[in-house]
Amino acid sequence: MDKSLHYFLANNLILSVPDRLIAEKVLRGERISIQDGLHLYEKTGTGLLAVMANHIREKINASNVYYIRNIHLEPTNICVYHCRFCSFSRKEGEPRSWSYTMDEIERTIDTIADDIHEIHITASTHPEASISGYEDIIRCVRHRNPAIHIKAFSAAELYYVFQKERLSYSDGLKILIDAGLNSIPGGGAEIFDDDIRKKICPEKVPAPEWLEIHKAAHENGIFSNATMLYGHIENYGHRIDHMNRLRDLQDETHGFQAFIPLKFKNRNNQMSSLGETILLEDLRNYAVARIFLDNIPHLKAYWPMLGKKQAQLALPFGVDDIDGTIDNSTDIYTAAGVEKTENAMSASELIQMIEGAGFTPVERFSDYTAVNNIPID
Repeated sequence: MDKSLHYFLANNLILSVPDRLIAEKVLRGERISIQDGLHLYEKTGTGLLAVMANHIREKINASNVYYIRNIHLEPTNICVYHCRFCSFSRKEGEPRSWSYTMDEIERTIDTIADDIHEIHITASTHPEASISGYEDIIRCVRHRNPAIHIKAFSAAELYYVFQKERLSYSDGLKILIDAGLNSIPGGGAEIFDDDIRKKICPEKVPAPEWLEIHKAAHENGIFSNATMLYGHIENYGHRIDHMNRLRDLQDETHGFQAFIPLKFKNRNNQMSSLGETILLEDLRNYAVARIFLDNIPHLKAYWPMLGKKQAQLALPFGVDDIDGTIDNSTDIYTAAGVEKTENAMSASELIQMIEGAGFTPVERFSDYTAVNNIPID
């Protein structure tokens, strides 16, 4: 059966007028409005969402689904912030708190396999964090792995250090770029709405400053990702507002590579009384994101957060990236209850996951160019 959007519209005569108008916009390649986005969340059936999202992802990325050989480095879980949703961070001296010395970081970096293309460095914001300390970590990685892509330090971490040392965002980023920084991750965005932010992460980088840090990164020649923490006390309006601010900045800078919805997990944090979204809501959220964010080229299902099987199910809902091998190198979601065995996959497992969903696996570098002539393990 033809699963295209053309076919869906031609053979579904009972679609609501708003659904048909939005679908026709998608067919014409037109941008949908904020009100359209709210309608998608609140009224549109899951089947039509999936067909529209898949139409867009095929237009941008054909049948490709990307993965990367990567590893995470989390230098500390000691944090100045008190985010209510966080299961990872600790205070100095608390049980299960850590802060690696440079010797420990060097030993960790020395174990990175030769076929790893990217190191993702982010963690809690340590009260003694400094620009020189971040430089030292980057220089250490660059010295030991000259070719590896260094994606490091979320806007929350950077904001704290730049404020503390009275550095402009541009000047601070230039220091880190000179040390070897290649891109910055999308963490710390949470939900941009001020009222929600005051309730779940009142001390963290304000939304306008998060956006300004990413804008400064793009203007200094490095790309970044963007995230959204969903499934807690926000509503659909807050999600659309969040994505609209990202879409506006992307129109200006074109520096976001991927959007990564991050699901709130309710284990071991101050918001544990809340339930978690069901899988159907997760899949609908991916689809709406793909339809709304017409100018961000990639949509990632971060499998260590979502789960392996669930990430595979997300692929027909507009997702074209499932991150990478990771190799048990992150504890952010294991602290929230995700099984540690969920935190590693070989390249062959990732390929099987992608092909099993009917898509074409593409091993990538950090800039989404394909890796060629690299043996599959």
